Amino acid sequence: MTQAVHSRDDGAPRHLPTAAERFGVRPMPDLAFTLEIAREMEHLYRKVSDFIPAFEWPVYAPYVAAINRLKRERGAVILAHNYQTPEIFHCVADIVGDSLQLARDATRVDAEIIVQCGVHFMAETSKLLNPQKTVLIPDSRAGCSLSESITGADVRLLKQRYPGVPVVTYVNTSADVKAETDICCTSSNVLAIVESLESDTVLCIPDEYLAMNVARQTKKTILTWKGHCEVHERFTAAELLAYKAAHPGIEIIGHPECHPDVIAVCDFAGSTAGMISYVKDKRPPKVLLVTECSMASNIQAEVEGVEFVKPCNLCPHMKRITLPKILDSLLNMTDEVLIDPEIADRARLAVERMINLKQ
Repeated sequence: MTQAVHSRDDGAPRHLPTAAERFGVRPMPDLAFTLEIAREMEHLYRKVSDFIPAFEWPVYAPYVAAINRLKRERGAVILAHNYQTPEIFHCVADIVGDSLQLARDATRVDAEIIVQCGVHFMAETSKLLNPQKTVLIPDSRAGCSLSESITGADVRLLKQRYPGVPVVTYVNTSADVKAETDICCTSSNVLAIVESLESDTVLCIPDEYLAMNVARQTKKTILTWKGHCEVHERFTAAELLAYKAAHPGIEIIGHPECHPDVIAVCDFAGSTAGMISYVKDKRPPKVLLVTECSMASNIQAEVEGVEFVKPCNLCPHMKRITLPKILDSLLNMTDEVLIDPEIADRARLAVERMINLKQ
């Protein structure tokens, strides 16, 4: 992991201690499945028993127990995105939600250490909003196809091509991209943010489909970029119509990162938080979530009487986060998220403008 290096007053580089040096490294705990662990973890297994067979739980339970014990000892808090697997979402996470919820909650965290169970841009966002805290991600290779579709240099070129046009950037981007941005957005607030701007033309990047869906709801001219989520771009309208034919009465709930033709087939479309609220409030007898399939399992554990039809599109990047990696992160204080201060200062402004916008 890259170590933080700042300049001294005399111009020479000054090494800043790593998280491991600041907090120390802990030895690997005993991961045997004992009767004591079984009793201690019984209440958590009840939450995930529909998704983890009883014969597999002895593999998970020692990790869950060790993580929960170690995070208390470290004074750490675990943030988990809605796409995390049930054993993470329900058994070790302290705060769960979509990108906007996690961004907001990151500013309210009292803990000195934040472990971000999500992809890298989410961990960067937590670090932007908590520059004095230690932010860890269990696997720094957990990327995002949207984030990797655009760079800060690309945004600078767009601003040259469209001078004076405000830039609204999806939070699914790197700090380098956010630093070139006027304001950030998530799928839950993008329309409100676009409408809040005085300009009749807005650059809404990098998600092409999100921008196309917003363009259908506003009179403003929306310019965009050809970035796509590799999970949501795989869904097609024909596929969803086939599910409707096979399951009469099913309600289809989509995510605005899908193509507009897909959204047109859906009964409701919204952010992951909006999708969850819809299911919990409406309690449709049968539902299909047009998004990453772990989320359906996470809702199913909390909602009775709803049958979930699962077209299982997995996010390979989210699935890089596992219980063993979370434990390793807390033991060895890795991988620490570090952002160049000059980039961080500018990127933070774009995120804070989003969070402070009156909805």
